[in-house]
Amino acid sequence: MRYFVIKAEKVSKKYSHRQGIENISFEVEPGEIFGLLGNDHAGKTSLFSLLAGYIRPSSGNLTLFGLDPQRDSRQIRERAGYYPGNYPSPSRHTVAELLRSQGHTPGGMLWTDIQDLTEQLDLDLAQPAATLSSHDRHVFDLLLAFIPRPELLVLDEPTYELKPAIQDVFYRLIAEAREAGRTVFLTSRSLPEMERICDRVAILHRGRLIAIERGTQLRARAVRVIEMRFADTVTRETFKNIPNLRNLRIEGNKMRCVVQGEPDQLIKAACQHHITDLLSTQPSLEQVLADNYGIKTV
Repeated sequence: MRYFVIKAEKVSKKYSHRQGIENISFEVEPGEIFGLLGNDHAGKTSLFSLLAGYIRPSSGNLTLFGLDPQRDSRQIRERAGYYPGNYPSPSRHTVAELLRSQGHTPGGMLWTDIQDLTEQLDLDLAQPAATLSSHDRHVFDLLLAFIPRPELLVLDEPTYELKPAIQDVFYRLIAEAREAGRTVFLTSRSLPEMERICDRVAILHRGRLIAIERGTQLRARAVRVIEMRFADTVTRETFKNIPNLRNLRIEGNKMRCVVQGEPDQLIKAACQHHITDLLSTQPSLEQVLADNYGIKTV
């Protein structure tokens, strides 16, 4: 019988006052990074709460390591790390004291590794944890989930509103977890983030599962609006043999187009000229849902 770290079978959670989730089914394999992508009110946090054992499904079956998240919560938490993890509010203890206590788990990070990470994350080890800013408390709580090096990480929008340099540190920690054969489940509202780090992505909209895509499929279908400015005048001839380019507009030394998939051929063609400026933007998640899945979000 095939083993899954997480298995959801027709899981629903109904609320009287807000959107829940309906008839959700998916499996997460050992050693993969599985993402759950959706806008606000898509149901991401409801699913996280079910996985964390905070609430019980209205119907369906959900297991982690083959165990029930509520009935077997103690056994699961010995093997899983969560963000947010409902850690108690720190009192007089310093960042160093609390991180050391978390690192005592067998197989967890060495103290020297934790020190290196706090430097990269700009956390002051001597600071009382109770005085951390909201951003630094976010970083601190997220780091606590990684320190024991659990078999499974369950992370609800872990990098949302973090500084880009701090995000990159956690992206690296997620990649290292996967390389070590551990499993990561994370939610996000950012399509570029999902494209960047996930093996597979489940797309959730208004409590319903729209699709499960491989990260490579998302990257191949990714749409970018690219604008370039050149030192000299360019013509359409420069870009005529690029199959994944559309809506090309050229005005003197300025070019604007839409690229679906990798921009490699466009960049190579453009490099025939001296590029003085380049801007690449991605459409909103709402636009992606409308274009790729026919989902109207308004």
